[in-house]
Amino acid sequence: MTALFDFHGVRLSKQGTTILRDVTATVPDDGLTVIAGASGAGKSTLLRLCNRLDVPDRGVVRFRGADVAGIDPMELRRNVGMVFQRPALFAGTVRDNLLVADPAAAETALEGVVERVELRVELLDRIGDDLSGGEAQRVCLARTLITDPGVLLMDEPTSSVDPAAQRRLEDLARRLCLDGVPMLWVTHDVAQMRRLADHLLVLEAGRLVFSGQPDDRDAAGALARIGAEAQ
Repeated sequence: MTALFDFHGVRLSKQGTTILRDVTATVPDDGLTVIAGASGAGKSTLLRLCNRLDVPDRGVVRFRGADVAGIDPMELRRNVGMVFQRPALFAGTVRDNLLVADPAAAETALEGVVERVELRVELLDRIGDDLSGGEAQRVCLARTLITDPGVLLMDEPTSSVDPAAQRRLEDLARRLCLDGVPMLWVTHDVAQMRRLADHLLVLEAGRLVFSGQPDDRDAAGALARIGAEAQ
């Protein structure tokens, strides 16, 4: 099976600080892959390489066998959708936000994608500023899904919502994976990783220290260090 993403000798620095250090890893083309690590480990940067929001100084990133450097960025980002850490809605209604992503979307498609993220259809006419944090994040997810991406990148999407909204987003992520949408999810929360991960990558100070199944005995040490840093 072709890998979803391959990273080969990826290195990246910003403003004189090395963020990723010769990372070589493979992301399977199924289920939910968690990229875990303490704050500053390079997790979000690795995620952003997948749709060229960041570009490596050295090394190659491949998406289903194709070097992402050779893929039109707009085409890549429509196929590799991303949901960011904090929900950022444009001015206007939920409908307006969805139409920004797909101006030609029919009303049935707008209603369908809102229901897919477990929001009421009536919210299409709600102003974004009137939504709760969890609702706003699900609208951001719907805005990503309206373009029918083949992959979802989730950059700590539950970090700014309450525990109930966090679990709801986690459950929604699992259902999307079961529907055939592979996902990469960044977190520093070891408990969340254990709830979600089918596959696991662990970063420490920009280096890949584990790649494999989350219940692998070799993962335990790396995860323990993340938990210790969080305390």
